[in-house]
Formats: sequence, C-alpha cells, structure tokens
Amino acid sequence: MLINLDEARYLTSRTIDPCPETDPFKRATLLKKEHGEFSRAVAELLDARAGGKLPTHWYADSDSAQQATPLPVAQVRFDRIREVLGSPRVHDVTCSIGTEGSAAAGLEYFGSDLSLPRLIMAKANVTGHFFQADALRPAMTADVVIADPARRAGGRRITAPQDLIPPLPDLLATISGEAAIKCAPGIDYTSWEGLVSVVSVDGGVKEACLYTPGLAGGITREAVVIRGRGVDKLSDALPSADELAAPHGTYLIDPDGAIVRAGLVRQFAVREGLWMLDERIAYLTGDRIPDGYTGFPILEQVPLKKLKGALASFQPGSLEILVRGVDIDPDALRKKLRPRGERPMAVVVTRIGSQGVAFICGARGVGS
Repeated sequence: MLINLDEARYLTSRTIDPCPETDPFKRATLLKKEHGEFSRAVAELLDARAGGKLPTHWYADSDSAQQATPLPVAQVRFDRIREVLGSPRVHDVTCSIGTEGSAAAGLEYFGSDLSLPRLIMAKANVTGHFFQADALRPAMTADVVIADPARRAGGRRITAPQDLIPPLPDLLATISGEAAIKCAPGIDYTSWEGLVSVVSVDGGVKEACLYTPGLAGGITREAVVIRGRGVDKLSDALPSADELAAPHGTYLIDPDGAIVRAGLVRQFAVREGLWMLDERIAYLTGDRIPDGYTGFPILEQVPLKKLKGALASFQPGSLEILVRGVDIDPDALRKKLRPRGERPMAVVVTRIGSQGVAFICGARGVGS
C-alpha cells in the first residue's frame, strides 16, 4: 500500500522503532494506541524495513521497497559514472525513495519524482537536492540523467523499449547529456547503440542498464556479477572464440544469469578455461569450477529415455533440476523421477546437436 503525504511527513518527523509484538491483531492494536490515525502507515513502514532490502532506518512503503534498486547495484552504476566522467552533476529523474542517491557520495546529486510522499522519504534517507517534476519535462540540466521507466503494464512485463512508461525514445529526447536507463533484464536491447550492462545479485538478475555511448567506456556489453561483497565484471572486450564445443569435462557450469543475458558466455568460457557442451546452449563444462561461481560434478551422461533408470541407481534425495534447450517441465520431470533416497543430487537436461541428453550430477558446489 502507498503512503500518502501526511503519513510521509508523520513518519519522517520521528524515529520509528520496530514493534515487539508479532501477533498481527495485537500488533495492530499496539500501533493504533501509539500512532493513532497513522498506525497503518507505521505498519507499512515496518513491513518494508523487515524485507531486508533496505537499511533498517530508511523510510519506505512496501511498493517502493519492492521496486527499489538494490544498493550494491546503484553503487556499481555510480562507480561507472565516476570512472568515466569524474565528478559530474547527476539528476535521477525517477528517484522514488532515493536508492540511487545512496551511492552518490561526493557528487552533486539531484532527485526528482512525481510522488511528493516518496520525495519526502528520499530526503530523509539520503543526501541530495530533491524536487517534484515529470521525467519528460526536464527542470534542470545535468551531466548524467538516471531514469527507471515503469517495467510493467497491465500486470505484464514490458520487453519493447518503446513500450516503457515513459517510452524510451521520449525519455531520451529530453536528455541533453549522458544517460543511464534502468530496465528489466528481459528488455530487447538489440538496437541500443551504447552499453548494455546486465547486473545480478547473489544469482538473481536484477536489471539491464542502458548507458549512452559517452558512459560506455568503449564497450557495448557487460555482465556485472555481485556475490556478497565481491563484484566480477566481464565485457565484450574480453577474448572470445567461435568454436568451443567438446565432450564434457569433470564439471558442468551453469553461468550466472547476468553473463547469459549479456551474451558473454563465450568470453566467460575463454577467461576461465571452460568449453561448451553445444555451441547453441549456454551450459559450460571444464575440469574446475571458477572461483566464486557454482557448478556440478558430472557423474554420468545418459540419453533422456534412460534417465529414470540410471538415476535410480544413485538413490537421489533432494534433486535440483535444470533444463535448457529441451521442452521439458522440471516439475513434471521431478514427479516422474520420484527421488526417494537421501543423497543430494542434480539433473541437468539439455540438447547436444539434435539429441536430448541428461547429466546426472552431484550436488551444486562453489569454486574456490
């Protein structure tokens, strides 16, 4: 639920401590007693903070917290801005509660939004200059504009840049300097002339950021893999190779989603000394798992028709199932395989050439 203007002013005018009561009815009663007509807003704030995505002292409602850019992702963006442009003036034209501003220390940061309640919360959360404005009606000039167009319409995810809200062409037409446009990972970026940077956090792909050429630093594709406090970056400046397919090695590696979506699987393979099972499928194999990444020890490769019988001999218990390149529902396959043992294992179903195959593997492990 959204927090209105009066509620935002109330929340940001005081310190809101966590409620010790866990029973929903008792909590509502306690908050009503302490905060009166603002109890709903306080409950909304506490729920947003409990999500763990934002600092526990920040002000947000559940919608803005859910939509907020993860702070490490904002940090990566501002690292690029500083690296390429030094100390520019930055205008975040869809600032919401200010997550981009959390990474703007030392820069002249301006945030604007149509929502006054969110602007009030942003001002309480981070340092910057905040004002109400429409993203398509620039109220100032800046060296860099950051924007986060709406990624859904009618409950469906938008994939075409011209269908974003506001549309990407309309947004770019208002920008005189450089721009960083935050988009959903599935956006169709094939016609973008600048840099497409796909970012993941702990295995989940969070965004594809479209940078104008002046922020690209000479590259057009980038994958940023954030795991814990570590950041790994790959780009199309790394060496690639045209022919990488060969029989499987000791391990099967499912590259991080940012690497796959950025189209940098081959660069990752060459960098790590891996190769492909099939030139068209984004699974890799090799005799080691790259440091910080995960993979599966391969126990046996079998035709799909023989998977159930071959797997049964290993007495699998918990079973991770991955499918790529073959029209198989993992949940339906799990029911068919009926693992009833105690051994943690994995099954990777894919296509090599024209044949569907399955790899029976040990449990997922981390390279070190």
